[in-house]
Amino acid sequence: MYILAKSVLALMIGFMASVILGLAIIPILKKLKFGQKTSRFVEAHAKKSGTPTMGGLIFTLSTIITIFVLHFMGKLNISSNLVIILFVFFGYGLIGFIDDSLKIKYKSNEKGLTRMQKFLMQIVIAVLFFYIYTKNGANTVIEVSALNINIDLGFMYGFFILFMLVGTSNAVNLTDGLDGLAAGLSAIAFLIYGMLAWNSGWLAGYDDVAIFCFILVGGLLGFLVYNSYPAKVFMGDVGSLALGGTLATLAILTRRELSLIVIGGVFVIETLSVILQIASVKLRKKKLFPMAPIHHSFEKWGWSETDIVRLFYVVGFILGAGAIAYGVWY
Repeated sequence: MYILAKSVLALMIGFMASVILGLAIIPILKKLKFGQKTSRFVEAHAKKSGTPTMGGLIFTLSTIITIFVLHFMGKLNISSNLVIILFVFFGYGLIGFIDDSLKIKYKSNEKGLTRMQKFLMQIVIAVLFFYIYTKNGANTVIEVSALNINIDLGFMYGFFILFMLVGTSNAVNLTDGLDGLAAGLSAIAFLIYGMLAWNSGWLAGYDDVAIFCFILVGGLLGFLVYNSYPAKVFMGDVGSLALGGTLATLAILTRRELSLIVIGGVFVIETLSVILQIASVKLRKKKLFPMAPIHHSFEKWGWSETDIVRLFYVVGFILGAGAIAYGVWY
């Protein structure tokens, strides 16, 4: 009951902090004319052009501020694992912030950071992650308990970390195309990892890692007050990159790396739809889907934006529930 009370309280604090910060940040974004130009390939979104972006600052800042306030109040310890999480959360958010700023400055979604610039920044974060992780006696073994498989990657684990961080951050970024979609799915995923962290007693600072997850879930729910259809603010790369990188970090630290395929199943499906679309166009000279990522195909098939988001939420929840059943009970 104590664990449940702490989790709910953390969630509520994160929610209130996010809602209050949103009231301050959104008018500033509007005043600075930080509007986003929507894709010319999605006609239904033309009316959204000019909606303020970089709204990810709402839940990233509210989460970081809440963490440090609770720490200075003596309610939360900042362990080495929580340091890694905050480092990735802030680092990937900073990459997204720079990317968003350039897009706004040049008024084009194609004029942000180049792929190589992003990749180099992500390499720096992955290397520092690996250094801190191994310095604290990290386990470089990937375990597939269902198949009784243990693979020790050794120094190659650093490349695995890079793959996880880059892949997941890009997956969340691709999913951020409909009002409330990426934020809601991320809230479900972080809720699941919060529960898994509570069940990882061997993890240094496991309880504080869990509290971080619940604070962020609250922050995302607070953000959805402004980001649900019709969105008053978009997340931007500052939010999507931070969320994706942190999801990968939690999967790694809790030693449930492969669980991310299930817990982030919708993100995986969205990414696969883009990969398959590109492959089909190059090999067959034909599109496999009307449009990728696949949420845009649903729009082409006549689904309303709210119905698509609801469907994806349900799929995300079912996958997350399955991961909990396996990760906690079995």
